[in-house]
Amino acid sequence: MENTRSVLVKVINPSIKPFEKKVWLSSPTMHDPELEYMSEAFHTNWMSTVGKNINELERLACEKLRCKYAVALTCGTAALHLAVKLTGVKPGDKVFCSDMTFNATVNPVKYEGGEAVFIDAEYDTWNMDPVALERAFEIYPEVKVVILAHLYGTPAKLQEIQDICNAHNAVLIEDAAESLGATYRAQMTGSFGQFNCISFNGNKIITGSAGGMLLTDSFNAANKARKWSTQARDNAPWYQHEELGYNYRISNVVAGVVRGQWGFLEEHIEKKRAIYERYKAGFAGLPVEMNPWDQENSEPNFWLSCLIIDPDAMCRQERSDSKAVYVPEHGKSCPTEILETLAEYNAEGRPIWKPMHMQPFYRMNGFITREGCGRGLSDAYIPGGTVGKDGMPIDVGADIFSRGLCLPSDNKMTVEDQGKIIEIVRSCFE
Repeated sequence: MENTRSVLVKVINPSIKPFEKKVWLSSPTMHDPELEYMSEAFHTNWMSTVGKNINELERLACEKLRCKYAVALTCGTAALHLAVKLTGVKPGDKVFCSDMTFNATVNPVKYEGGEAVFIDAEYDTWNMDPVALERAFEIYPEVKVVILAHLYGTPAKLQEIQDICNAHNAVLIEDAAESLGATYRAQMTGSFGQFNCISFNGNKIITGSAGGMLLTDSFNAANKARKWSTQARDNAPWYQHEELGYNYRISNVVAGVVRGQWGFLEEHIEKKRAIYERYKAGFAGLPVEMNPWDQENSEPNFWLSCLIIDPDAMCRQERSDSKAVYVPEHGKSCPTEILETLAEYNAEGRPIWKPMHMQPFYRMNGFITREGCGRGLSDAYIPGGTVGKDGMPIDVGADIFSRGLCLPSDNKMTVEDQGKIIEIVRSCFE
């Protein structure tokens, strides 16, 4: 498919001037303590994978998330890998995974030779559908591990998912990489599973440029993870190894950055919430909705603000594996048009994370919807795909991906900047 962007992009409002300085999706928001703790590591010569910053960061995490043990690692993916390994996943074992997520959530299953089976999303939170999860256990009763991600900082339906896991004697691994600081029934995400993972990469709610953490209440699991993360070195006077290990331990310098960021978590969340609310108010009257959340039971961290376009307000949009085109239509728009228009004005948005079951690498993996096996139900000739018994698209993740996008959500964006972005998005529907 040829990219016809230059032909199809509309000049919607020449009075809107491009941003002189790029408005990012979500860039790091730095303060002063980060430099203090990094300098401490430098001046005390603890430029290694041991040191005070690491110890303090693990203590702060345990205190904040009310878990017993924390193991600071190079990234959230490393934490997820060790979590999967701790559950005992072996080659050929199936693992239920959130479908609407980044591939770092599910790749660790492959690292251990397991096979991810993707569980479709639901419309209330855009996260794993408990109905689909229960259906998956009916099809694959032998599965004993579930990996749940909280998309864009919004908690999933945790109580229902926990109950299903408990009923089937399955271990829950919680991927809270995007949701640090979010709560479900006043309890922070990243503390509901037997093993839980958070991330501090460059665009997260707090950052170390890199870094992640494994959280657990198991003393033995925490010690095993520490050993594996330092090349599985045995307690001997020489380098001796009875197990396969990994170079996953966090740097004391990176830990210093995260340690300095930690006290600003709530401040960052409040800024992200304000961005979300301004978008919600600014889009009033447009045929769009903001990414939803369970207001009765949860409190997101609002990491990314997203929107989804009403089905009858979508102009024609076609996507291949790497390109997208659209046909402009008065009063309608689509994610491709909005994202390309934002880029014209020097602002960064993103498509909704492409569901895992739609990824070429995972094209042969199982995919379970609320009505059972979801493979083979797509239809290029039916807008929105195959419809379920309830009259809604059977493939919820594909539908959200088709109609949704992530808006610029950077904490350093001014109110005026955001107002201009709202104006640009509104103009796409004119």
